[in-house]
Amino acid sequence: MPDTTAPSPYHHGNLRFALLDAAERGLRTQGAGQLSLRDLARELGVSHAAPRRHFPDRQALLDALAETGFVRLGVELRAALAGADDFPAQVKDAVSVVAHFATENAALFELMHSSKHQVGATTIVTAAEAAYRPMIELIKDGQAQGALEQGDPAQIGIVLFATVLGITTMINSGVVDVDLLDELTETAVDQFLRGVRPAPGLPPSKLKDHRAAH
Repeated sequence: MPDTTAPSPYHHGNLRFALLDAAERGLRTQGAGQLSLRDLARELGVSHAAPRRHFPDRQALLDALAETGFVRLGVELRAALAGADDFPAQVKDAVSVVAHFATENAALFELMHSSKHQVGATTIVTAAEAAYRPMIELIKDGQAQGALEQGDPAQIGIVLFATVLGITTMINSGVVDVDLLDELTETAVDQFLRGVRPAPGLPPSKLKDHRAAH
């Protein structure tokens, strides 16, 4: 007699993925404060104890959600940079990725950046650094090409990120219509590139000396 028992969809580690997926949906609709391992277990049709094989408590689930969010963002950033033709296009594409990720995943994006400031959030910090590393490398490339002024790439990156964050925060809070996202980010990048353009006539090797003298 054939076995008609339906196989569990959560074997071989699939439960962890299913929990993160369900948690992200709950984060989007209810907020982090309402997430519960017991409720997620009920939603997925598993025992109340099953989620604890992967996440000992709710905080561990939230930390994993933040970490995987950074991983996803890093993948999208690297793909965008690989597809652009020149430096300005790379900056615009990278900023567009961050802006769309932040507005399309507003609750997750907020959780990601708040979680990395927790005491002991080493893995989240590492994931965040890896996610944004392509942006820092892009700034270094722009400096090497003479498209950007010399200076600390991390500080220049913070200025650019702060600009994008301001736009996305206004959109997520309803102050600015989401339909303006692409237009605003393109304007922000154009202004950024003009503002950090090196002094004309100086080769890249002389730019640092020029800034120090002024």
